[in-house]
Amino acid sequence: MFIKRKIDFNSLKTRLILGISILSITGLTGVAFAMSWQMKNRLIMSHEKHLNNLAQQIPNDVKIYQEMYSPQQALDKTIKSYSSPKTLLWIKTDQAKITTYSDNLSPEITTVENITDQPKIFNISNQYWLMCSLKISFDEKNLQTIYVAQNINDDQLLLNDLLKTLFLIIFLTNIAIIYATSTYICLALKPIDNITKTAKNISPDKLKEVSLKFNQAPTEVRKLALTIEELLLKIGESWDNQEQLLSNVSHELRTPLTIVSGYLQSLLRRGDNLTKTQKEALTIANSEAGRTVQLLQDLLELARADSGNIKLQMEIVKLSELLREIIPMAQQYSQRQITLSIEDQNINIKVDINRFKQIFLNLLDNAIKYSSDDTLIEIRVSKKEDIIIEIEDHGIGIPLAYQNRIFERFYRMDEARTRYDSGSGLGLAIVKTLVLAMNGNISLISQPQKGTIFTLKFPYE
Repeated sequence: MFIKRKIDFNSLKTRLILGISILSITGLTGVAFAMSWQMKNRLIMSHEKHLNNLAQQIPNDVKIYQEMYSPQQALDKTIKSYSSPKTLLWIKTDQAKITTYSDNLSPEITTVENITDQPKIFNISNQYWLMCSLKISFDEKNLQTIYVAQNINDDQLLLNDLLKTLFLIIFLTNIAIIYATSTYICLALKPIDNITKTAKNISPDKLKEVSLKFNQAPTEVRKLALTIEELLLKIGESWDNQEQLLSNVSHELRTPLTIVSGYLQSLLRRGDNLTKTQKEALTIANSEAGRTVQLLQDLLELARADSGNIKLQMEIVKLSELLREIIPMAQQYSQRQITLSIEDQNINIKVDINRFKQIFLNLLDNAIKYSSDDTLIEIRVSKKEDIIIEIEDHGIGIPLAYQNRIFERFYRMDEARTRYDSGSGLGLAIVKTLVLAMNGNISLISQPQKGTIFTLKFPYE
């Protein structure tokens, strides 16, 4: 099965491979064309010497024959003496009339145009001929133009075969160079890929323990790895300080606020002589104190999760029994109707029971807050590739623009939704953290004014 992968042209690896490949192809192809041009010129030059010899010898031979024959017969004798199956000669008048020619001269050859005193190669009936014209003076008054055609078919075919072999070698060499270059570049850049993979797998609690040692890598890569390692060490120290500060502040504030909340509750229980305004003020103060205590508890929970100190007691339990235990707990604070539909009563799940209850109560509390009192909250359990648990309400829903940020810490949406909410903005962030810690996954589907479905997925046990 082939997997289509998109080429990243911004990648350093891709740019280097393309650059060297283009340089290789351009350079070697240029060399091939230069060599072919030079070989063709050498072929012409080798035959040009023979033509020059003809230009020198023909006038002398004509003079010798003229002593015994008439001028025309002397030309005929001379032309025929130099004619052969591979060398053809003919003489044209100014009116383009052929007066003297070789016996085996083909009409196709005599009709060729643009024959000059510079030898040129012509392909006539799949035969290669080197042709040129020679100005020859037989006496002071007689200047004749003799046309010479020399068959170089064998030499040209040999040259063509050599050129085909040359271009094939260039082609294969380019492929070999590109392959070797790609392999070398991939190996050279592998340390950078390793740095990337290492960085992806770094957890916040392990920042100070990261070691990027690439002793065999190039100097520049080793410097980069050392710089990143030093940076991660500083970030790790800063992270630890931040976590410690958050933990200390949350812990130190939670105790006095709990005491304050206790005193406020005591005053409200015994405040028969308080005015209505005083009771309202104390109620608001107690509510805010309780909310702040819960916020600090949530912060401590997230701080433990970030530092890797969250403790999970994983157990295999029957899901149906666990959910039937959780639903009444949610109904203690609301008279809402919550329905449960389970496809298989014997589904087992491996979770931390207390943390699972925390997750479910948080999601059910969310569903209760954002839906009307006369609507159902539905819980559905099914099994496919994983155990799937859906919690659906029929409330105000979540706009699409906010759905991908709903699990962010302290994220609050527009006033139309937050007026229902007195929470800290950490509930769903804690839910996601706990679900992931138990090897699960959480997602949502929502439509404004139609409701929201939170989906939990856990592996089989």
